[in-house]
Amino acid sequence: MTTKDDIRLVAGGTELTVQGGNGCRIGSLRIDGTEVLRQGDHYGSFPMVPWCGRTDNGRFLSGGESYQLPITDPPHAIHGTVRDVAWRLARSSADEAAFTYDLTEPWPWNGRVTQLFALSEDSVTITMGIETYGDSFPAQIGWHPWFKRHLREGGAEARIDFDAAWQEERGENYLPTGKRIDPRPSPWDDCFGMPDGVDVTVTWADELELRIKSREQWVVVYDHQPDGVCVEPQTGPPNGLNTHPRLVTPIDPLEASTTWSWRRL
Repeated sequence: MTTKDDIRLVAGGTELTVQGGNGCRIGSLRIDGTEVLRQGDHYGSFPMVPWCGRTDNGRFLSGGESYQLPITDPPHAIHGTVRDVAWRLARSSADEAAFTYDLTEPWPWNGRVTQLFALSEDSVTITMGIETYGDSFPAQIGWHPWFKRHLREGGAEARIDFDAAWQEERGENYLPTGKRIDPRPSPWDDCFGMPDGVDVTVTWADELELRIKSREQWVVVYDHQPDGVCVEPQTGPPNGLNTHPRLVTPIDPLEASTTWSWRRL
């Protein structure tokens, strides 16, 4: 049964709320009473499955066939199909929770997505997997956290630090052109490559340092809005269903994880 209830996890002075009925997103992360995530039904931190970012005109090829996705960010399809739907709660404890969602239309194939949350006083690890019991299909996994630009009124502005090997050149259609360039300074709505794994730090001076890590090599960084910044680890770049598809098969699911850790300043 799908859940409409929020699940609250607690570890020491840290509280995390998972909104299972709203895309299984993290609706709140409070560290010693301070909210870290931008608030609102469309914010927090949501999963991007079974693709990440924009898919060119909502179309992609697989096995020689063309598939059309709903256009949700004209002219593209964006951020997958699961961020606004209700997931099923599989289990929960004081500091862990697991949810599932069964892929169906408008995605062309059936499959199951599982998302796990494990909280400690100074970190949270989020793990996601996609499996199929039938036909194989291409897919991506990613997360789209909205961190607050200011943790408190009048407080320091969030600073994003990272060392990328390259930046995907962004075309006028906001999709990677296929060319890799040297990383450019902010402002960003861009995908970066980190072959040794995603490692990005968001710092609010004299308040909090938060580090986002993943074994994956792709991350999108977005800082165009005044109220929030985004650091999005993912298993491939935007439009990856067309350019870097990862195949989910009955014997080889797609799995990824990200860990956010923090320290008080």
